[in-house]
Amino acid sequence: WASGLSISASFGVRDNNEASWTQVLEMAEFMSDCTAIPILLDGDTGYGNFNNLRRLVRKLEQRDIAGVCIEDKLFPKTNSFLSERQPLAGIDEFCGKIKAGKDTQRDDDFCIIARVEAFIAGWGLEEVMKRAMAYHQAGADAVLIHSKIDSCEEIESFMREWGNRGPVVIVPTKYYKTPTQTFRDLDISLVIWANHLMRSAISAMRQTAMHIYDLQSLHEVEDRIATLAEVFELQNANELQQAEKKYLPPTAGNSK
Repeated sequence: WASGLSISASFGVRDNNEASWTQVLEMAEFMSDCTAIPILLDGDTGYGNFNNLRRLVRKLEQRDIAGVCIEDKLFPKTNSFLSERQPLAGIDEFCGKIKAGKDTQRDDDFCIIARVEAFIAGWGLEEVMKRAMAYHQAGADAVLIHSKIDSCEEIESFMREWGNRGPVVIVPTKYYKTPTQTFRDLDISLVIWANHLMRSAISAMRQTAMHIYDLQSLHEVEDRIATLAEVFELQNANELQQAEKKYLPPTAGNSK
């Protein structure tokens, strides 16, 4: 999951489309280059209208991104967990965006997931169902039902009405106490643990910085952090060392 919140945080900006779509695309390209795991990009609203999404889909396929999730808000979006107004796009307009994305893709396996924000906006189950059914009929490969209450109640109510019409994705950031087996029992297709690696990294970095500042020493820190060897392994530094032996002359870099 190429999280919009996490990517924005890594750039030091807010999750309100302050990072441009080309910056997000570049980050997704770096991610794709270093892993064989399929990547689903958090595409916010698609960065504009249907035409912006068409261009985004083309660029994502060129970079071997597996799919994109777009939400039915207005550009620029507001993070769903902020207590601000959450204006939603019209259903017909968003369906057109989905159709445009599906018509543009060339890879049959590329996925477009339609994220329904009606629970977030406080519009209730009836509106959530109306939108989910419309997006499904427009060609979305799955619907993501978002909720910010601290229980699984809204998700359960939706799944009872949905009747397995198509795959459903959830993001249990707020209802994290719900056992994963509950999601299996509800026939949820995909669960996204959306931002926890980023949040845990922030906690670890703060703790390390505080230790260094308080102790003026690395002695208490070194055993608690990754080794440089682990970093080099993640960067695949060994591959470059082997390539240098293969392609560089023995005296390269040592000439007078």
